[in-house]
Order: sequence, then structure tokens, then C-alpha cells
Amino acid sequence: MKRVLTYGTFDFLHNGHINLLKRAKEYGDYLIVGISTDEFNLMKDKRAYYSFEQRKMILEAVRYVDLVIPEKSWDQKIDDVKKYNVDVFVIGDDWEGKFDFLKEYCEVVYLPRTVGISTTKIKTDLNHHVK
Repeated sequence: MKRVLTYGTFDFLHNGHINLLKRAKEYGDYLIVGISTDEFNLMKDKRAYYSFEQRKMILEAVRYVDLVIPEKSWDQKIDDVKKYNVDVFVIGDDWEGKFDFLKEYCEVVYLPRTVGISTTKIKTDLNHHVK
């Protein structure tokens, strides 16, 4: 079985997220998704609208996702790759080069982002419409 791993916050799940998950799943048989915990988001000066548990429940309902794990720190990736016997690490190309250190442990793939959509754009649009 070929295992694939990706990470993200996955707040305001949108078609860009679904495209990433679908394309990630095409690299293997089993997709593991690490989602940032609320505490880790705070360390990154980021705040999700939905709690970790809510985001986890939403992702578990997506047919491409086989397992959701918590992302608690930047440093856990090598341990996760080893622990879950990951063959391929997949992430959006906005992170190009940032995870090349994982190539020692698995294949690393940077996928193009879906054009015209992002969680930041959704939040900005919502803030604009509220005013």
C-alpha cells in the first residue's frame, strides 16, 4: 500500500482544498492529512474559524481522506513520515522547496494551487460584504 501525507489548516473547506486532497490521493492508496491544532495555529499567529475538532470531523467526511492526524509543531513531519510509513509527501506549491528535507525519507511533491480561491480570499470577501 502506498501512503501519502499532506498538512494544512483546512479552515473554510473549499474547492481548492478538495482539489489538493483529490490530487494527493492520486499519488497513492491511503491519504493521511495532518491538520494544525488550535494551539499550533496560535504559535503561527493564525486563527481558524472552526475548531480543530470541527475541522477534523469535516475532513474525515471527505472521501479522499483515510486518516486525519493532529499537526502540533513544524518539527513533527519526519516523525510522522516514519510513524505512518509514508511514501509520498504532498503539499501546495506555495511551499516549494520548504519541505525538501523530507526527500531523505520519502518522495516530495509540490502541487499547483487552485487558481482564484484561498481561505484568505474567502475571509477577505466575507469581511468586505459584512461592512
